[in-house]
Amino acid sequence: MAVAVKFGAPPEGERIRSMVEERLRQAMADNGAKITVDWRGEQKHLSVISMPVDLLYFNPDTHRIRAQRMLDPDRNRILEEQPWSEAAQDYLSHLLSRSPSNPNQTDPDFIALQDELDDFGQKEPGIVSPDGILVDGNTRCAALRKLGIKDIRVGVLPADTSRRDINSVELALQLRRDKRREYSYINRLIAIEEELAHGRRVEDVARDFNIKTTTLHQDRWVYQLVNDAIGRSKNAASGIGLRLVDFEDHQEKLRELQRDCTKLAKTDPDAAEQLKESRLAMVVLNYPKTSVRLAEADFHTRYLDERLPDGLRPDTQVSSAVAIPGLPGVAVPDATAAVKTTRALTDILLQAKAATLAGDKLTPAEVAQADAKIKSARNTFDVAVKMAGQNAQLQKRKIAVPERLTDAADYVNQCAVEFAEAKMKRALDEDAFDDALLTLRASLARLSKQAARTFSAPGDGVEWLLNATREGR
Repeated sequence: MAVAVKFGAPPEGERIRSMVEERLRQAMADNGAKITVDWRGEQKHLSVISMPVDLLYFNPDTHRIRAQRMLDPDRNRILEEQPWSEAAQDYLSHLLSRSPSNPNQTDPDFIALQDELDDFGQKEPGIVSPDGILVDGNTRCAALRKLGIKDIRVGVLPADTSRRDINSVELALQLRRDKRREYSYINRLIAIEEELAHGRRVEDVARDFNIKTTTLHQDRWVYQLVNDAIGRSKNAASGIGLRLVDFEDHQEKLRELQRDCTKLAKTDPDAAEQLKESRLAMVVLNYPKTSVRLAEADFHTRYLDERLPDGLRPDTQVSSAVAIPGLPGVAVPDATAAVKTTRALTDILLQAKAATLAGDKLTPAEVAQADAKIKSARNTFDVAVKMAGQNAQLQKRKIAVPERLTDAADYVNQCAVEFAEAKMKRALDEDAFDDALLTLRASLARLSKQAARTFSAPGDGVEWLLNATREGR
């Protein structure tokens, strides 16, 4: 996990502070616009001024790109050692415009933000510290610079603002339920861990992040799993391993894995471990969540074991006894052979996947070998998944309804990406889009009627559906 670096004021801090104070005096004299923020446990109204975009500094501590900044160790080191340098600020600007799961690509959300700013201008002010560090609006500032727009409207925090204040305000603004561009999944997990590391109570952090404490515990379990998987993926000789960003697109798969694994662990811990390892392997192989769900505790022994080619077959695993420190002569069995075998296969795939993503850090032959291993695994798993799917047909009616909704959610997510692309190319049929939304509203209304008749004590999801369709009538 990245650690916030203790750095001082920017080199132009005094000049910026002087300009800010002058413009604040004028804004107060004019009784200008204000923006409200959560400030040290209470609401504070900040005066809004206009500042040159090129004079402000991107926040090196921003949670928005916390995982992505570690992809380039050399540039990240410059960012940590010289956060206000041109090289460090250019790196932040670059990452703010990139896709969280694939920083080699421009984020469609960033393109959409640029288009909105170009078409309609800046709607909401950002937030800056008195010496010009962007607390909220880092991405907007990056977009405005690319558009060649000279100024940005910002609210100004009090003169005694600290780094802790900056991080707290950023999180509070991000977690409001408004139209801000959300943190990516992994960066959200990092932010939660950092808040807890500051000694805050689980209940308070969960409330700030607008989630239940059970969801927070679930996310922490996932974050630990991801970090464990990264450690297991590292090659001892080359040091090559997976990165946090390699798990960005697997939020729902990992959350489902946590739910199913935790539930099974209450009655059969070994079976829960086998389920965890098989599903983690399928996440590595990038199977859709509908396929990952098919992997139960016996997936490896029932469908995979006899089909694995030699290059993927783990060495024979045996269970052994583990001594308990402080109790001479007392030992307990470690993981069963079945758990060890399933885990060993996952380790092979984790390391192979890391090698396929290593780029020029490995030789072309090494990358090709790893890629061949992943393809071989995919072929073997395809057969296993098909057989597991056939075995699950008897349960199909039970899972059909929620599965339809998750598939619909996938289509909506894809629609959001294609919407941004269509708008960028000015190829959006606005009338057809509006008609399609009306069709969707009608469909949700029909589903809501069925749900209202079925659930006497609706959960969060059903409650949202009932409220959404009630408002839409």
